[in-house]
Amino acid sequence: MDIEAVFEEFKQKRILVIGDVMVDAYIRGKVTRVSPEAPVPIINLKERENRLGGAANVALNLLALGATPILCAVIGEDRGGETFSELLKKRNLSDEGIIASSSRITTVKTRIIGNHQQLVRIDDEQTNDLTFAEENNLIDHVKEIIATKIDAIILEDYNKGLLTQRVIQTVIEIANENNIIVSVDPKKENFFAYKNVTLFKPNLKELKEGLNIDFDFLTDKEAFEKAVNELEEVLNNQISFVTLSEHGVFIKNNSSKNYIPAHLRTISDVSGAGDTVISVATLALTVGMSMTDVAEIANLSGGLVCEMNGVVPIDSQRLKEEMLKLERG
Repeated sequence: MDIEAVFEEFKQKRILVIGDVMVDAYIRGKVTRVSPEAPVPIINLKERENRLGGAANVALNLLALGATPILCAVIGEDRGGETFSELLKKRNLSDEGIIASSSRITTVKTRIIGNHQQLVRIDDEQTNDLTFAEENNLIDHVKEIIATKIDAIILEDYNKGLLTQRVIQTVIEIANENNIIVSVDPKKENFFAYKNVTLFKPNLKELKEGLNIDFDFLTDKEAFEKAVNELEEVLNNQISFVTLSEHGVFIKNNSSKNYIPAHLRTISDVSGAGDTVISVATLALTVGMSMTDVAEIANLSGGLVCEMNGVVPIDSQRLKEEMLKLERG
């Protein structure tokens, strides 16, 4: 595999990201005393910061790798929506697939951090499904974007109501009609709605919850692989890609399977690692990498972002350097 050539090819790809977007807000300060009103710390405010989150972080990872991401999502006609749109402009991300709805609010997750420790998180969100009219609007946007030629679709589900069963099934049908790769980062709610996709990427916990089973991965690999087979019987997906946290990843298709161990890392924050893994795996598929290489580069990328604080996209240059090291042995 020519690593340099692969990263150059990434720059030619256009990826449609459909999913729940949000604003990740941070309030940071210093704690020096406890409130006399209640047994809670008082934070002297030092800094406020807003970042793109949810499916928008997938887009940021794609952008960091040189690809062209196109986000398709629904936000509210509210202050959170304005902040989200401002963040898109700052990061030079297109808003052509963003729909503003007067009947929904924009998801904003606010983390309050004192002395470098998260003390509380406030979620301002709406999780009911899109209305039928909103679904139609979203599907129309997807059709228009697909008509401009894209190389893959990522369905990024955070259970906030955007990826309804109808939206999921319609998008997959359109993609399959146009021979477009579809990768899925699922959540429990619509776990079995993602039939006939290219790559399905649950983590171990999501796999167990989705199938409503339990087993010890370390001592019973047979039960784990049986669960993956059961999943495939229902979904008819081409590739199963299960992230196993500190145990690495597992990838399987009709002809082969492979366990890729995790690389030794100093883990700082696992937030956003799944977004990075699905982004890198999808790009790897678009450039024709082998199944094992797809798992290897995605596994490596997930480990690298876990070394960083907060939700941050992958560093393309560092990922390339790490891949070159692996290639040299």
